[in-house]
Amino acid sequence: MTLQDEFPKRVNNREKKKLAARQEDKKIWFGLGMFGMVGWSVALPTVVGGFLGIWIDSHWSGRYSWTLMLIIGGLCLGCYNAWYWVQKERQELVGNENQEKKDNV
Repeated sequence: MTLQDEFPKRVNNREKKKLAARQEDKKIWFGLGMFGMVGWSVALPTVVGGFLGIWIDSHWSGRYSWTLMLIIGGLCLGCYNAWYWVQKERQELVGNENQEKKDNV
């Protein structure tokens, strides 16, 4: 193998390593962003349910605590919402990886 044959292969390998490193960096930021999105998607319905429950309890007295029921309902809704978005992003990520594998073959 001559020097002229080896040089393009070395350049190609370095370029592949750089592109792979950039993809890993994007995955890290994507993961941190996903944590924030999941946190807000759970916290927001829980807090809104709590405030709505406090308002209902202050205007109409009843046997049951609307605050507690709506906090639990908001928490369940938020967890379902977070699960839905994580599954959607996971399917998209797996689809992109499968497409990259097909392109490399």
